[in-house]
Order: sequence, then structure tokens, then C-alpha cells
Amino acid sequence: MMPALSFSNLMGGLIFGSIGFVAFIYGKRMNIWRAMFIGIALMVFPYFVEDTTWLYAMGIFGTALLFFQGN
Repeated sequence: MMPALSFSNLMGGLIFGSIGFVAFIYGKRMNIWRAMFIGIALMVFPYFVEDTTWLYAMGIFGTALLFFQGN
């Protein structure tokens, strides 16, 4: 089964994967486990989501979790 290779899907994967990578590195350096796990999830989920609408919805939700997490 081949994933959808539309421009918006590829850009969404790149954007949310990059946000996830930065969140993972930040969480690792500051020893914040929640940021690390959300970062890993943001890096991995674009590989499993084909629908562009769901990709952006889940990516925005995961990014919002990063900003509104309580320490």
C-alpha cells in the first residue's frame, strides 16, 4: 500500500516532523519527558496518516499539546 504523495501531505509531514524533532531535542536537554514523547509522536505519525485533513488536525493538536503542557 503506497502512501499519498500530494504536496500538502509531504509539507505537513515535513513541518510536523520538524516540530517534533525540535521538541524531542528540547525535552532531552531539559529532561522533560512529556515534550520528548510528544516530539516522537509528531515525528512518527505522518508515516501512518494518509488523509491530509487528519494529518493537519493531528499535527495541530500535537503542537498545541506542546505549548499547553503543564510542568
